[in-house]
Amino acid sequence: MQLYNSMTRRKENFEPRRPGKVGMYACGITAYDLSHIGHARSAVVFDVLTRYLRHIGYDVTFVRNFTDVDDKIINRANKEGKTSTEIAETYIDAFHEDMDRLNVCRADLEPRATEYIVQMQELVERLIEQGHAYAVPSGDVYFRVRSFKDYGKLSGRDVDDMRSGARIAIGEEKEDPLDFALWKAAKPGEPFWESPWGNGRPGWHLECSAMSEKNLELPLDIHGGGQDLIFPHHENEIAQSEAVTGKELARFWVHNGFVQINSEKMSKSLNNFKTIRDILEFRQPETLRFFLLGKHYRSPIDFSFDGLDESERALKRVYECLRDAKAASQRASWKNGDTPAAVLEEFEALEKGFRDAMDDDLNTAGALGHVFGMVRLMNRILEDKALRNKEGTRQLIERFFVCASAWSDVLGVFGAEPSAFLDELRDTRAARGGIDMARVQALLAERAEARAAKDFARSDAARDELAAMGVEVRDTPSGAVWDIA
Repeated sequence: MQLYNSMTRRKENFEPRRPGKVGMYACGITAYDLSHIGHARSAVVFDVLTRYLRHIGYDVTFVRNFTDVDDKIINRANKEGKTSTEIAETYIDAFHEDMDRLNVCRADLEPRATEYIVQMQELVERLIEQGHAYAVPSGDVYFRVRSFKDYGKLSGRDVDDMRSGARIAIGEEKEDPLDFALWKAAKPGEPFWESPWGNGRPGWHLECSAMSEKNLELPLDIHGGGQDLIFPHHENEIAQSEAVTGKELARFWVHNGFVQINSEKMSKSLNNFKTIRDILEFRQPETLRFFLLGKHYRSPIDFSFDGLDESERALKRVYECLRDAKAASQRASWKNGDTPAAVLEEFEALEKGFRDAMDDDLNTAGALGHVFGMVRLMNRILEDKALRNKEGTRQLIERFFVCASAWSDVLGVFGAEPSAFLDELRDTRAARGGIDMARVQALLAERAEARAAKDFARSDAARDELAAMGVEVRDTPSGAVWDIA
């Protein structure tokens, strides 16, 4: 397996520090608001990475933190007349609810910043002792950026270029404008902890250095998050951790691309901010997950509801193939006969193609291309009168189900019972279109009654009214079925 390493800016063969075991840390949310689609993308990317590493045999320990003390949390708490703890708990619970709906597995460990205050203070003391940090009279503690010679190695920034034009704000006591806060003196109305430098709270960058070192052995095999975290957050983590330990913080740095909304940056000021709950109001969670898998994780992804609808149609095609294959597999009798060699070769090439795509820097978009190649192949087989009743075809259908199970295991999609998923999808689309479900059921009943009575004029009238509502009716041996046009 190859992964793109943001540190070296190239794809490298992935080899963990300890054979067969992977320690991975991803930066989680600051818990002050509902999670948005950018959070969803990062969570799905690291969920698939964890799933795939386990699928190919690694024992993975995945850690994702929660920031539960921060300026934004404090501001929201003060605005709502609540404690910071209450705000953080509310939005951590909301994050879990949203991720459960998206079929994102919980991390093995989910540390919170406030649980590691002692470890953070110890880390600051070690940095001060080694000359990498300094306390100022106000009670703030800063990291000396120029004391760490490799500062900027992840982001590719030059310290002297960053220094040019940088200024120390009025009231700040930094030695250098590039220095960043490790510990912040308490302000009135803020939560605080006692420390050797006075009452205060940790800086944002400090928490991940303390939590990663405490929960996983260094160097981490994989550390990552969204591309927006490369600078300053991950750059500062590297400086803190490597300055104090003398060890590499992480062997591989993995970062997912940004999310845009209709080709614009997502921003509350632009009124295009999309929470996960906004999107799932009239869409199935699996559709959103599928949409996020449709682009390579390092590429930017442009969210639009048109794009989401396209993903919905594609997902529907996979489930229809699974439904039809399941129905075919349940036939009572099969004739002797093997599957043609060319068909088997095509099937096996698609199986291998899926694995090769995932091994190539977690290329989910390429892997889905092979999924749809498999769907097209199976549809051809199921429609071919010369093949569909042969014993070799039955065996190939069973192998197709094994593939679907692997897709579900790795991608977290295609795991529902096909008919149940399609029924739910139909109902979701009907609700989104404002279709009166009671009227649909009444018209279907009226049409069935008219057909039984051979009153074809009344039957056609019911069908025409359904069509005007956007409902297609198809007659099958087991009765009429309907869908949204």
